[in-house]
Amino acid sequence: MHILIVEDDADIAANLHDYLSARGHQVDAAPGGLVALHLAASTPFDAIVLDLGLPGVDGLTVAQRLRQDARLATPILMLTARDTLDDKLDGFAAGADDYLVKPFALKEVEVRLAALVKRAQGRVVDGSLHLGALDYDPVSGVACWHGDELALPPKALQLLVILLGRPGQLFSRSTLELAIWGEEQETSDALRTQLSVLRRALTAPAWACPLITVHGRGYKLVDPDAA
Repeated sequence: MHILIVEDDADIAANLHDYLSARGHQVDAAPGGLVALHLAASTPFDAIVLDLGLPGVDGLTVAQRLRQDARLATPILMLTARDTLDDKLDGFAAGADDYLVKPFALKEVEVRLAALVKRAQGRVVDGSLHLGALDYDPVSGVACWHGDELALPPKALQLLVILLGRPGQLFSRSTLELAIWGEEQETSDALRTQLSVLRRALTAPAWACPLITVHGRGYKLVDPDAA
């Protein structure tokens, strides 16, 4: 499993990282909510271990933004010292798939994560992304449009992968900026530049561009041939 640990307690994060890595899992870590949002939106994880008591953007907000803004279905296991029924209900309402109260056994974390990932299997056939004549192969890192390879700079390619991962879903400016730069930008110029690069690459006389702007709300990819 490829697991993202979101935990600001360095000792807990290190214990989880060491245990899960020793068990053969690939593990990344984020000490806070903003970093977690960036990593989760830009990297395909199998599961996320999410602490509620994070500095700045708390765990509930992280879960809500991943579900509502980024439209991610990645299983989320919440780890927290909050053990009341209301706390648990708040966690599930925010988008958690499971809830484990501290202190916890490391083995139980792994077992619960494995159960969540198994439950989520079947939604994705492989790591490739497709929308009509638009394809992305994560192994080669190559995107193709009507069979022709797209020559995109890294951030424009990252933008394409984010949009292509949830075709038809509307992404707000702030969600895309967090995914690409790890923080919201002071102006929209940087994002608009990458959108322009991507739009030019997808624009050709014979084909309608699949990149759609919904003014005042955000951006999405659609299959123009499916209309």
